[in-house]
Amino acid sequence: MSVPCLQRPHEPPDDQPPSGLLLAFVWAVLTGAFTLVSLLPGFVIGFAALWAVQPLTGASACHARVFAWIRLVVMFLYELIVSSVAVAWDVITPRHRARPAIIDLPLDVQSDAGILLLTNLASPTPGTLSLDVSEDRAILKVHAMFADDPEAQRRAIKSGMERWVIDAVEGKR
Repeated sequence: MSVPCLQRPHEPPDDQPPSGLLLAFVWAVLTGAFTLVSLLPGFVIGFAALWAVQPLTGASACHARVFAWIRLVVMFLYELIVSSVAVAWDVITPRHRARPAIIDLPLDVQSDAGILLLTNLASPTPGTLSLDVSEDRAILKVHAMFADDPEAQRRAIKSGMERWVIDAVEGKR
């Protein structure tokens, strides 16, 4: 079984079990409990131990991807809260700041999973809605509620949500 995120970029994939899962299994043996609740701390401790020995064994792309996923989740939740407050404020105040526009966003994300994740993370965020992806997968059409400056909105999405998705899904940077 090949686990690409556990391989160093210059090494070919091998058929060894993932070290983190092996350490989680050892943890379960030591604690005597084989439940998901007992495996989770073992996996976290194993991940931390493997991260701590990286200077000796070499950097792992898997650790960077895990941190990229954590950052993606945290930053998505932050964007969701900020945009929810902005939309709520626009609704309850007499002066409406909404200047809706449809923005063509050139995509740097390449994988199908990355495009799917970007479109699905943009849609539940209040104030934005993914409308369409071009046939060649190069352009994403986004409806933005606060698009006074479409170029600034485009830059914000590309340097924020799209960059986080690329780091998490494609592991590029």
